[in-house]
Amino acid sequence: MTGGPLEGVRVVDLTTVVVGPVASRTLADQGAEVIKVEAPEGDILRHLAHGSRTPGMSGKFMNFNRNKRGVCLNLKHPDGLAAMKRLLARADVFVSNVRPPALARLGLDHASLSRENPRLIVCNIVAFGRGGRYYNRPAYDPIIQSLSGVAGTFERAIGEPRFVPMVMTDHVTGLIAAQCIGFALYRRERTGVGEAIEVPMFENMAGFVASEHLGAATFDPPCGPSGDGRLLSPDYRPLPTKDGYITVAPNNNAQAFAFFDAIGRPELKTDPRFSTAAARTAHPEEYFKVRTEGLARKTTAEWLEIFAALDVPAARYNTIDDLLTDPHLADVGFFFPEEHPTEGRIRRTRVANRFSGGMREDTLPAPRLGQHTREVLAELGYGAAEIARMVETGAAVDRHRTETV
Repeated sequence: MTGGPLEGVRVVDLTTVVVGPVASRTLADQGAEVIKVEAPEGDILRHLAHGSRTPGMSGKFMNFNRNKRGVCLNLKHPDGLAAMKRLLARADVFVSNVRPPALARLGLDHASLSRENPRLIVCNIVAFGRGGRYYNRPAYDPIIQSLSGVAGTFERAIGEPRFVPMVMTDHVTGLIAAQCIGFALYRRERTGVGEAIEVPMFENMAGFVASEHLGAATFDPPCGPSGDGRLLSPDYRPLPTKDGYITVAPNNNAQAFAFFDAIGRPELKTDPRFSTAAARTAHPEEYFKVRTEGLARKTTAEWLEIFAALDVPAARYNTIDDLLTDPHLADVGFFFPEEHPTEGRIRRTRVANRFSGGMREDTLPAPRLGQHTREVLAELGYGAAEIARMVETGAAVDRHRTETV
């Protein structure tokens, strides 16, 4: 028994890299039984990110594939494909980021699978939605950041396009896919019937950017320029203090006026550029200049103490490495140690969201390639001799103990 709101839900995960594994990990963290199906060469993320003790087990792969069992099937082999279809006949959810025409050629599309399992929910994460001219093109996160306007926000802010230095569009779309699967599971509870879900990265991220930055261009004709001037200011960043950096976010009048008092500029409370939230929004450059000049006069620790007393939102600036020692994360046990059966001691991250009805009780380390192939095939009714034959013919792979690049 795993516990968690999705306990009893079986998910077959035919995804690679980040966007799909984020979706399936989210389901797994909430108690779903996730079976990750990999091709004989394995998920490229096993090797794509640097930092591993053994080949094929990068830290990034391990972070995105916790709480899953791993099966390795050759879907180009008829016996491997037959095993996949047998697995899907007993599943609740099938999530994939394989392009739809390739799935259809294998008979792994919703129309084909629902004939055998009408309760199956099939979620296909794609780069571009059906009906558009980009449909069926390949894409990764930087392609979507470039097309969706994410990189363009940097050009508006700092004069040149840049990518967010993490695969943000994969994370956002993966979480949306998990959300859509949850919606479909709820509807299935009422109707008894599964459905097909298409989750396009481009359209989702275009909506993400547009809802933030369409602004005055929401109106037709526009009543002003697009873009949120506060967010596009080059000073929308951690600001320097006497000994480091700090981030402050005084938004409402009480916070802004307390901030003006703290920096010794009480007269700004009646300055028409800053006396209301609307005025401050209309003058972001001037408002950020006031912040920048005021914060340079004291140390980060001094400011944090002052702002805490005034209830002004503020935080120290953390580097990536600072996260490992952040006191709040330590309080909640966000990082905790785990002994991986092949990788030794590793650092895991706690599932952030809590359910009073119960959480997943066990934790599964990310699987080696094909680690659970024999186990899962046996659960599907394959005998030992049949499994051995499938491994011998290459229909299934069980090589995790001797995996090499």
